[in-house]
Amino acid sequence: MRHPEVRYAVHHDISIAFAVFGDGPRDLVFHPMSSPVDLLWELPQLASFLDSLGRFARVIAFDARGTGASDSIVDPAGLALEGNQDDMLAVLDAAESERATYFSLSATPPLVLAATRPDRIGALILTHPRLSFPEFRDLSVAKRKRLARALTTVDSLRLANPRAAHDPTLQEWWGRARRLLSSPEQTARNMEFASLVDVEAMLPAVRVPTLILHREENRLWDLEQSRVVASRMPNARLVVLPGSETDLYLGDTAPVLAEIEAFLRDQDRGDHDQSSTVDRVLATVLFTDIVSSTEQLAARGDDDWRRVLDNHDATMSQIVAEYRGRLIKSTGDGILATFDGAARAVRCAFALLDAAQHQGITLRAGLHTGEIELRPSDVAGIAVHIAQRISALAGPGEVLLSRTVVDLTAGSGLEFEPRGEHQLKGVPGSWPIFAAPIAPRRAP
Repeated sequence: MRHPEVRYAVHHDISIAFAVFGDGPRDLVFHPMSSPVDLLWELPQLASFLDSLGRFARVIAFDARGTGASDSIVDPAGLALEGNQDDMLAVLDAAESERATYFSLSATPPLVLAATRPDRIGALILTHPRLSFPEFRDLSVAKRKRLARALTTVDSLRLANPRAAHDPTLQEWWGRARRLLSSPEQTARNMEFASLVDVEAMLPAVRVPTLILHREENRLWDLEQSRVVASRMPNARLVVLPGSETDLYLGDTAPVLAEIEAFLRDQDRGDHDQSSTVDRVLATVLFTDIVSSTEQLAARGDDDWRRVLDNHDATMSQIVAEYRGRLIKSTGDGILATFDGAARAVRCAFALLDAAQHQGITLRAGLHTGEIELRPSDVAGIAVHIAQRISALAGPGEVLLSRTVVDLTAGSGLEFEPRGEHQLKGVPGSWPIFAAPIAPRRAP
């Protein structure tokens, strides 16, 4: 196969490098993690693996933001999950792909994208998934950089792929690919970001068909982690493969390719019901409430207060749209809106509070991220009730949110203060609540 042309998808002036190859009947997004797109065909083993993928799929390979030929990350918040999601959607649009299967060596970004946008990511193929990296949390910047530099050496190749590491061609390509993929400084930032992210709580909301591949003897990733992920996702299947190579394009690739091809054929035949995955999605739910609305009604009178509310509703609708949210309805004294990004929802809440203050109105707001049921003009589900209960706890001018929102805004630059654990009426368990004291001003 000739090297495909590398093109750019653009989102908010961020350019993401991608290439399309193959002529199979189903689109497959491939995120190799270990090499930039421009070098994928420089290693014979990887080129052969890609040729095989291209025989049963139309493959879209890309460099994530901050890697390879894609734009660097100037703002550290560009590492946030929403940045990854937006970049991937831009690549799908540029590649003219309506819905694709996502094949990745990194579990977190595709998991969140598949949960929030199952209309675009219809299935997942994950390898050795791990949902958090707490061991990175206590590393100093200097230690992270030392570890990042070590990832470009042959020692890291021997650790990840011991049986293939003797190959001099692979040794030379490995170091070059890792150095051109990401600088030590950026790799260290990636480690810091990984230490903050934990998406385990949202696994039940990932309803798309998922194939999890795990090589039994690999030295880096624990099989038990893959079992946990598979057990908590409604439509996941774990396949344990023989071999010790962490990178699936090395070693015996025949079983890997056979599993992927069979999985894609299942999707082509429509063996899985897609309606349930699109009708139920992961979303961040936002409730606002006007403080002392009854008192203001009594003071202003019906007609004046109705004009205030009409103006308020129009402003709220405009701001929600600017932050790419969906305004579900006005609740009379506030609004209900949903978002496919947690950080955007928090920033929108602050924008709403600011705009209301200029109208002489004080709001409170509450947010929670969870699975919701989509209806033609409404949403339902326990996540909606939780967000409403959290909103009721907020004081005037305050934004409160759940632990799930905190976890999914890692790397966004948002900061939160713990407000203790609370019992939410009608909701089982005790819920840690956080306040968002300040939201950095960024574009929606």
